[in-house]
Amino acid sequence: MAQREQVRTSGSGVLAHFGHMDEQPVTITNGEGAYVYDEDGAEYLDFLSQLYCVNAGHSNDAIREAMGEQLDRIQYVSSAKNNDARTELADRLVEIAPQSLEDVFFSISGSEANEAAIQIARQSQDASTVLTRWRSYHGGTYATAGLAGDSASRLSVEAHASTSGSVKFLPPFGGADAAFDADSPAELTEQSLDHLEYVIRNQGPDSIAALLTELVAGSSGAFTAPPGYFEGVRELCNEYDILLIADEVITGFGRCGEWFGSHTENLEPDMITFAKGVTSAYAPLAGVLMRSELGDALREETMDVGQTFAGNPVACAAGLAAIEEYDDGLIENVRALAPVLQEQLASLEDHDVVCDVRGRGFHWGIEFADPATDEPIVDPRVEDGHNSIEDVLAGMQEKGILIGGGRPMIQITLSPPFCIDEDDIDRTVSALDETIGEVFG
Repeated sequence: MAQREQVRTSGSGVLAHFGHMDEQPVTITNGEGAYVYDEDGAEYLDFLSQLYCVNAGHSNDAIREAMGEQLDRIQYVSSAKNNDARTELADRLVEIAPQSLEDVFFSISGSEANEAAIQIARQSQDASTVLTRWRSYHGGTYATAGLAGDSASRLSVEAHASTSGSVKFLPPFGGADAAFDADSPAELTEQSLDHLEYVIRNQGPDSIAALLTELVAGSSGAFTAPPGYFEGVRELCNEYDILLIADEVITGFGRCGEWFGSHTENLEPDMITFAKGVTSAYAPLAGVLMRSELGDALREETMDVGQTFAGNPVACAAGLAAIEEYDDGLIENVRALAPVLQEQLASLEDHDVVCDVRGRGFHWGIEFADPATDEPIVDPRVEDGHNSIEDVLAGMQEKGILIGGGRPMIQITLSPPFCIDEDDIDRTVSALDETIGEVFG
């Protein structure tokens, strides 16, 4: 009983997600633009958009008003029926997506969108295996955690349930945790694609339904691929009749400076999974954009599955308003300020412990390594003990700026709302420069 009382007096009965259940995180009660406020009125610059999702900023009037207007008409329509807001959003999504994608299957969260995509792929291909990269993250449900290449999220599920049908391949990454020893981006592309083809051939192409990948790594550190890599992945998928699914849960809706990360790679995937920024996180909404051939096949041979709150009308109204806000200057702000953010973050490499700064648009990762060994200072995958990356996050919060830790925690991530200005960038990078000096000396 004493232990129960101790736990209850440290906070409410709410259990925090993502391994923070035993902590006392800041209690956020209000938000405005790029800023949030805690219960005591303290202000924080939200340079992670909470979880890479509040793209339009907090308390956006246009989105709030659209949701209210929808509530005045009807708040819920069965996902088995049609609704005007749902249809209008689907049409708008097709307009802004890569040209090959013409149908939409709505869902609730990114995890469930990725589950739906692999279910659609397995049915249409009559095959079970899904290829995913090591150091990837695709969700927290049993199916999607099994797809993850991040050991912490995957093993926490596999410890008590059997997950199957996923085969991993190596990512085309640099940094201290690089899987390939390449002397140039071109060589990295060649080595990565040769390795992927080796995995495909040895797994057996006929057994593979799809390849699921992020365009820019999300919480695993904002890694970008070398030039020509995704062109080669598309060619391999075509050659071996494998569906290519782009996980754009984070990179969708302007995060990389274009509507989708696929646009920044000139990639035409067979499916895109989306969530987070579609409503700027004003309501839960997600889904799968797919080629018309896949949509037509589903109409002819339906899957008797669905989700009660998929395509909720209030969420769809939020999505329509959010897209208009992005189109009305917010994505242009990302394009204008991304070079400023990139240049300032690159200056942090003056610290010996900063081994890599990478990203695109408003999504960046900073990796740390021991300058004497080029190895992670603390690698939580294989080492216990205090991790100084936690000190960087805490130091930034003390300075009134919220950023994120990466998967694995050898890095930090930054993904600000699209409404920030140059002063916000100056403040964040200056504070980060100071904090890195304080933590690492």
